[in-house]
Amino acid sequence: MIRIALFIAFPLWLALASLAQAQGVLRPGAEGAISGATPTREMAAGFFDLTGPLVLQHQGDPVPGWAVSDTSGVVGYIASTWDLTGSVGYSGRPLDVLVAIDTKGRIVGARLMRHAEPILTLGLSDQDIARFVGGFAGVDLSDPKGPGAGPDMPDIISRATVSTGVIRDSILRTARTLAIARGVLPGGGIDRTGFQPQDWAALMAQGAITRRTVTLTEASRAMAGAKVPVPTGDAPFIDLYMALLDPPSIGRNILGQQQFTRAVGALGPGETALFVASSGLTSHRGTAWRRSGVFDRLMVVQGETRIALVKSGYVRIDDLAAPNAPDFKERSIFHLPGEGFDPLQPFSLELTSSRPSETGEVSFTTELGYALPAAYIIAPPSEPAPLWQSRWIEKRFQVASVMVMMALLTLILLLQEWLVRRPRLWLGLRLGYLVTTLIWLGWVLNAQLSVVQVVAFVQSLLTGFHWEVFLIEPLIFTLWAGVALGLLFWGRGVFCGWLCPFGALQELSNLAARRLGVPQITVPHAIHERLWIIKYTLFLAILALSFYSMDLALRLAEAEPFKTAISMRMMRAWPFVLFVLALLFAGLFIERFYCRYLCPLGAALALPAKLKVFDWLHRRPQCGRECRLCETKCTVGAIDPLGRINANECVLCLRCQVVMNDAATCPVLKRRARK
Repeated sequence: MIRIALFIAFPLWLALASLAQAQGVLRPGAEGAISGATPTREMAAGFFDLTGPLVLQHQGDPVPGWAVSDTSGVVGYIASTWDLTGSVGYSGRPLDVLVAIDTKGRIVGARLMRHAEPILTLGLSDQDIARFVGGFAGVDLSDPKGPGAGPDMPDIISRATVSTGVIRDSILRTARTLAIARGVLPGGGIDRTGFQPQDWAALMAQGAITRRTVTLTEASRAMAGAKVPVPTGDAPFIDLYMALLDPPSIGRNILGQQQFTRAVGALGPGETALFVASSGLTSHRGTAWRRSGVFDRLMVVQGETRIALVKSGYVRIDDLAAPNAPDFKERSIFHLPGEGFDPLQPFSLELTSSRPSETGEVSFTTELGYALPAAYIIAPPSEPAPLWQSRWIEKRFQVASVMVMMALLTLILLLQEWLVRRPRLWLGLRLGYLVTTLIWLGWVLNAQLSVVQVVAFVQSLLTGFHWEVFLIEPLIFTLWAGVALGLLFWGRGVFCGWLCPFGALQELSNLAARRLGVPQITVPHAIHERLWIIKYTLFLAILALSFYSMDLALRLAEAEPFKTAISMRMMRAWPFVLFVLALLFAGLFIERFYCRYLCPLGAALALPAKLKVFDWLHRRPQCGRECRLCETKCTVGAIDPLGRINANECVLCLRCQVVMNDAATCPVLKRRARK
């Protein structure tokens, strides 16, 4: 039957995929071809409440965005979440919001420009979305607790937690990145204003000044074969020191106020001042630089970048102001370029010493490493904590209850052979578990899985997977993790038979109907088997349609009654409620009618159920030949006339196992007892 469903749905999938390509829908790997939204002058005026003329200027460095200016100057900046953070929604498609910040580090407005969120397309109005996104106006990015922790943060929209959570995180991250890049907020740069008096020893102890000493003996061994050999001894061949001068607490203490002001004032845009001093037998400067303009003995190395020190950025220093500073032979300041060098990252200074030899030249390199201490780096403002972290803390008790339910279900299934020999205990456990699933898991926790989540997962795998998107819903994530393991060991029945609130509602309502004498309809197996096509075709149609339009796919997914019956507790428009009541009414005569023939989620879970590792349900040779009692007792018609259990349809209720092990019910056991 699955093959028939695939045969029917495959042409549909091809047609929709072709139509999607013709319409220019985003295909996997095509994200780079999409550019972020561009603000208009009207948008900018609305964000910053400007009535007069304004200038909207695009800026590409260091992050893309737009500067907004009026007659008084720059009033703020605008950026796209797609350009800065590559924000992807729950649907796996790009999600783009224009975010505006002022020069004081506050969000002044935001506007949703692009989305393909399935949850946002039904059940919520455009006003709900606009109100949520616009509610970020007034959020202070410089809040010491991190943006998003204050009372100005808009509340996440219920029933759209994942989508609105992704929007929230992308807005806050984009605003923070933009504010740091434009200098509105401190962003991890060098502290160029703070000053604290310190002597030479204190700067050395901090690592603000680093040192490397090479003795005469070490140099003599390294340059063995030189025409003029280096004498041996413990005296320094080179005693080399280095420091970055830009932080006043380093540069001003080493040079003094006047020399520090001149040295820093001579720096070009983005340049950094490097202090190098030495004593000993050799010189770190040499003399060749006077002719070539390049200090051939020195090289600054950072990663794969090698920076030569040149005469145009050199300043000779005669005296040092730092108390207890050594008596150096040479003291120098070199300018390091703004491009290709990051003073916040570790780097090293290489000093090459050489002497003539009989065959040419012998040389060796002394390396002195340096990393600017954290005390001289301005810490950026706290990054907004991802919403999923706070959601897990908030829902920790509910998550624990779901984990307890899954642990209990694991014990039931592992001990099934012991349990099915005790029919009364099995029935009590099953009914109690189904009631708990319906009331606690469904109506209280609102933890009903849906085929929409399967489609969103597939889309995410194809367009760029992000764990954070799925972690925003802790209960749903926990349930899916348990269901995934259940599929591996037992098949789809772990969810469909035990953890599905709507499935529990159907089974409990049918049990009440049978107790009240409602006649049950037995669907002939030939018809029953052919009706399976409906749910598999429905699932494949929803999945195929999602590649063209998530909105249309979600509308088709309304074939699921879960949202109406469980998530919204029947508080919905009358057509949806009438549909649910019709399904439940049919289920009074045919147990689990919806599960059998219409459920696309059950079909989605049945496909990988073929890969389950174990076969825990037992059969006898007489099953389907001498006895067909289990076939008539099966709640979903998963046992064929030959006695075989179809794992794709079985909900793992264990009723057939109870019948097989009941000496008062099973004809095979009765016959054995008579013999």
